[in-house]
Amino acid sequence: MSGRPLDVLEASLGDRVTVRLKSGDEYVGDLAGYDQHMNLVLEDVTIPLEGDTGETSPAEDTTIIRGDNVVSITP
Repeated sequence: MSGRPLDVLEASLGDRVTVRLKSGDEYVGDLAGYDQHMNLVLEDVTIPLEGDTGETSPAEDTTIIRGDNVVSITP
């Protein structure tokens, strides 16, 4: 997938994405919305636990992530 960042987000609406934050935290969820500042709305979010165990935290219904904390979004 290539193109302008907002075009990639538009194409990823409703899809499962992985969001990595400046803090190193990672969120995996369904992209429900975004704005021009790349503030994100994720639904059915899980947070991978530290280590390579493959385990995740329990799902959260809706999570809003401020865009200036985002390092990467992987569709």
